[in-house]
Amino acid sequence: MNKNTKINALLLLVVAALAVLPLALGLGDGEEEPFAGADAQAETAITEIDPDYEPWFSPLYEPPSGEIESALFALQAALGAGVLAYYFGLRRGRRQGEPHASAEQDGGAAEGGAGESAARRS
Repeated sequence: MNKNTKINALLLLVVAALAVLPLALGLGDGEEEPFAGADAQAETAITEIDPDYEPWFSPLYEPPSGEIESALFALQAALGAGVLAYYFGLRRGRRQGEPHASAEQDGGAAEGGAGESAARRS
């Protein structure tokens, strides 16, 4: 196994542990919504501190259910990941293609130069 494979396997194990450990340790047991998002937790904390708090504005779109809200969030995350993956893939492809392109240009210039020299001699 080379170094990159070991690092990738280790990162995969860390991600799996981050996903499984909260469930295995029972974090969030006894709560109404054990894994609520930060927005919901902030709203709860604000209403506990100041029950008369009025938000400054309301959302442009309020999904009809929590499942649709989660699906829209997952779609947003997937689109963002796709854009980032495309960008990094494009950069890597260009970086890997640069030596090949410069070798072709150098080789073409050397062949062209030899051809011109032969044409001048005749």
